[in-house]
Amino acid sequence: MPAARWVPALQAKAQPDGYTLFMGAVHHAIAPSMYPKLDYDIEKDFVPLALLANVPQVVVVNPKRVESSDIKAFIEYVRKTPGRLNYGSAGAGTSHHLAGELFKQQTKTFITHIPYRGAGPALQDLISGNVDMMFDGLGSSAAHIKSGRIKALMVSGSKRNPAFPDVPCAAEVGLPEYTVTTWYGMWAPKGTPADVQARIVEELRKAGASDELKAIWASNGAEFGNLTPPQFGSFVSAEVKRWAAVVKASGAKLE
Repeated sequence: MPAARWVPALQAKAQPDGYTLFMGAVHHAIAPSMYPKLDYDIEKDFVPLALLANVPQVVVVNPKRVESSDIKAFIEYVRKTPGRLNYGSAGAGTSHHLAGELFKQQTKTFITHIPYRGAGPALQDLISGNVDMMFDGLGSSAAHIKSGRIKALMVSGSKRNPAFPDVPCAAEVGLPEYTVTTWYGMWAPKGTPADVQARIVEELRKAGASDELKAIWASNGAEFGNLTPPQFGSFVSAEVKRWAAVVKASGAKLE
């Protein structure tokens, strides 16, 4: 998560003229609880503009290493065999890691965490069979789920994803609080004029409404974030608090 530590600090100091914007993601809401001495504040140093995309996390397994094809059976198995299975992540403190920790907390299970240097290497090792499972963003796993190289057991949240209608959602299997998304948003430096903000927000809205972008989003199981700037700001604040609680409960630390 190094970029979550220093890149926003540079953007926060940019001229607030609308020519320099900051595109961030869920890991920037996690960073405050993993880096207590950050030199920027995602809630105070930026103006929230738009939630650009919301991609649900998905529980995926290597079908050759994990025989369970049903999430309820899988949960029962890991409860009976704590520590036998492992999951790969993009690294300590990433959304992949903490999605796994939240899953363990809510299902009262223990699955060994294997941190990688990035989601790509972790996903490749899952496909190769070097790790058992991942808690991944649906966008990066979608093609591999469709090819059968990995199997999706559950998507997070309260509804099934249109791109994978046969995969149950968390609420269906007794995990109504398991809502984890890989989201992406846009901010401007604090002090950016209101009229400039409004113009940027409108252009982002138009882009999100285009058929081309809708098709790309849908193929990856993503949704355009239809939130007003104040709603997006409230969403980010809630994410900061939520992930701080998960970090505290799990004892997650940078490795």
